[in-house]
This record gives sequence, C-alpha cells and structure tokens, in this order.
Amino acid sequence: MGRKPDPAKPHSGGAASPRAARRTQPSPVFLGTALFVLGFVSLFTGHIVTDADWSRIRSRWRSKQIRNNEPINIWKSRYSNLYYGCSRRSTNFRSAVPENRSTGYLLIATSGGLNQQRIGITDAVVVARILNATLVVPELDHRSFWKDDSDFSDIFDVDWFISYLSKDVTIVKRIPYEVMMSMDKLPWTMRAPRKSMPDFYVDEVLPILMRRRALQLTKFDYRLTNELDEELQKLRCRVNFHALRFANSIQTLGEKLVHKLRAMGPRYVAVHLRFEPDMLAFSGCYYGGGEKERRELGEIRKRWDTLPQELSAEDERNRGKCPLTPQEIGLMLRALGFSNDTYLYVASGEIYGGEETLQPLRDLFPNFYTKELLAGDDLKPFLPFSSQLAAIDFIVCDGSDVFVANNNGNMAKVLAGRRHYLGHKRTIRPNAKKLNSLFQRRNQMGWEIFSRKVKKAQRGLMGEPDDTRPGRDDFHEFPSSCICQRIPVNRSVRAQAGNL
Repeated sequence: MGRKPDPAKPHSGGAASPRAARRTQPSPVFLGTALFVLGFVSLFTGHIVTDADWSRIRSRWRSKQIRNNEPINIWKSRYSNLYYGCSRRSTNFRSAVPENRSTGYLLIATSGGLNQQRIGITDAVVVARILNATLVVPELDHRSFWKDDSDFSDIFDVDWFISYLSKDVTIVKRIPYEVMMSMDKLPWTMRAPRKSMPDFYVDEVLPILMRRRALQLTKFDYRLTNELDEELQKLRCRVNFHALRFANSIQTLGEKLVHKLRAMGPRYVAVHLRFEPDMLAFSGCYYGGGEKERRELGEIRKRWDTLPQELSAEDERNRGKCPLTPQEIGLMLRALGFSNDTYLYVASGEIYGGEETLQPLRDLFPNFYTKELLAGDDLKPFLPFSSQLAAIDFIVCDGSDVFVANNNGNMAKVLAGRRHYLGHKRTIRPNAKKLNSLFQRRNQMGWEIFSRKVKKAQRGLMGEPDDTRPGRDDFHEFPSSCICQRIPVNRSVRAQAGNL
C-alpha cells in the first residue's frame, strides 16, 4: 500500500475565506472586456444586451473561477439548491392513443443487467410514443451473463408503471387473447440499430407494425438516439425517475438498509466498486495477480466475441480505462477529505480476489458496510436473483449523501443521472487517467502534496451543476432537458444569487 496516509481531518465545506471570495470577483479588465464585446454584439446584430445575457456571461466566468479557486464541500454542492428536476408534460403534449386506435402492439425484449435493461425500458416507452403503439410490458433478459429469471413485476411495480404513464403511452401487461387469436402470423421480430433516430422507427418499423399488428424489438438497449426533442426527453425522465418504481419487497428492504446507516451516522458515502471478475475481464486490465489472473480473466473475456483478445493492460490503465482497485478508491476518498470515521457502503457483487482485495479499503474506512452485513437473513429471498440484489444496492446508493462511481457502466450512468435530476446530489467520478499517474508516484511525495494533486485531478468530476455537458454526454447520465434552474423573482434576489 506504500506509506500510510496521515490521519485525515474532517473536511470543512463552509464558505470560502474573504481572500478566496475576493479572488472570485470579476476583475475590472474582465468586466471591461466583456462590456466592450457586448457593445459590438449590439452594434452589428441589433441585439440589445439584456440582464439575462449579462447574467449568463457573469455566471460562466464565476463558474470557472469557482472551479479553480474555491474549496469544494465534499458532502454537498453549495449550488445544488438552485436546480431542480423538471419533467412535467407540456399542455401541447397530446394524450396517449387508446389501445383500440393504436398502430399495433409493441413488444420489447431487453438485454443485459438491471440498469442496462432499465435504459432499454425507458427508451421503449419513448419508441412506443413515436409509433403511436400500445406497449406491452417489456420482457426482461433471462439469458445474459447474469442469468436472472426475474420478470418485470418481480423487480418493478408494474401497476404503478402502467398507471403513471397512462397519459403518455398506453401500456398493457399482455396482448389480449382475442387479438392473438385473430392474428394470421406470430409477431414480427427485428433488431433496431444502436442509437437509431426517430425516423428509423417511423420509416422502417411502423409499416411492419401496422401490417402485422404486433412486432417485437429484440436486445433493446441503447437503440434510441440521445438527440430527441425536449418533450420526448422529458418523457424519458418521467419513465426513469418516476414510473420505474421498485417492487414493494425490494423497496422496503432497500429503505431499511438506508435507515440502518442513518441510525449509525448522520451521513454516508456509497461506492459502486465494480471490481467483479466480469468487469475486470471486459476492461482488459491487469492488477498484479500473475499468470493466474491473466488466465482466469482471459477465459471470461472470451464470452464477448466482439472484444479483442489481446490488449496492452498498461496502455489501458494509462488511458484511464481501468477501474480503480478498492485500495485506490480508499486513497482517493481520504485525499479528498473523507476521514476514517466516515460510514462507507460498498455496492458490488463478487469482488475479484475476495476479502484480501477489500482489506486495504476496510483499513482506510473501518465503518465499512455491504448489503450482506446490513441485511442478514432478510437478504436470503433475493440471493438467487442478481438483478434484485442490484436493485437493493441501487436504493442504498441512491439514498447516500455521496455516490462514487468506479466505472462508466450502466448503474453509474443511471444513478448519476438520477442524482443530477434530484438536485445535483454529490456524485464523484474518479479521473482514472490522472489518478493512475498519481498512484504510480505515490511513494515519491508526502501526503499533503498527494492530497492536493488528487483534489486538483477531481475538479469537474464531483457532480457540480456545471460539470454537465449538454449534447456531449449520454442523456441517461446528464438529463439536461429535465434540469431547471430556479429563476430569481426580482433583480435584488438575482443579485444576491450572483454574489453567493
């Protein structure tokens, strides 16, 4: 592990010092330059610069200064209360087409683990809306790597799902018997290309659906583009953040674990460790386990036909493509300012290397908990079902004060998106590329220098409101169309907000 970190002091997230506050004020040079540019804009375009224009420029400048100079409250963004999730239907968004007037029945076969399927379900609702189709409750994947036999109703509250979305899309549990008996042929089966545009569904899928009355789309994951109009994006948010409520048995146990953690301490950090054998094999990375590790992970990697079997593990790590080890996650958190009495919840499946791999993280954070430790015998009914176990982890991670995603997988994306939607709850994405370089040189610097460099590396990856990049990132992770900023009611309030 190298030299042990110095005992970390609790990190204060209070207001910046007067000196720091002065650094964030716009300089006269900046103000003068901005006004000069705005004057030219007005002169040549005829556009009168408004308070809103000036506010946006000042906000962007301040945002950059805040990112570069202000200490970050590691538990909560000081700006999160300025934002809220907004996904209500507009008055112009027409009501769902009734079942007897729809274009046909759309069946969906999802693919992958829980959160990959969740993304597929979300997009299935939107596709049904585009097609004016009646959606049949999606079929979950029983044949993938996870081999979970759970049906939709085992994981999600199916009645709530149908009811909540009734104004947007007509959803039924199954094709009516009399309709099936009247059909000349079985439902047509096809697979849409990844990230297809709405035009594909209208031009290629709709004619078949109307001719056959029922159509099934298979391996439905990431089959719809990120580039949709705002109303359809808001529908995505209504599905993902409101309609997909977990089944009562899962929700009850998940909330029970959150309450147990809250009873032990006022706040906790949740880490999606993602250090299972399948993840490591998929990444093509190497963690020092010798020929045994290379052989075991190499065999697992063969399950994916599309992956190259020969990769440079060192190159992948230098590119930031490798999940951090449990020890590295612990060092990053301590360097950011989380003290060793922080309560840590670790969400994961089978950790590669078992307890030996986890021990360094336990040493850094003795208040270490998992669903197995917290739930005890209450977990037994869920043990045969990997997706239901993942749903329990999802609830506990969602309820955390801070969520740490150790990779850019589906659970990390969905949870990050949900936390942005719920007011930019603190979400940390490790800068694996920069951190790898620091970990390699860890023994060549003192703890204070290491900590300062880790904090610098993590700027822009701490879940701040301006960390999002609308149009450049996956919508499920950054649902920008569904996040609104609170508008000050008058100029004085606006001025106060600008001087926070």
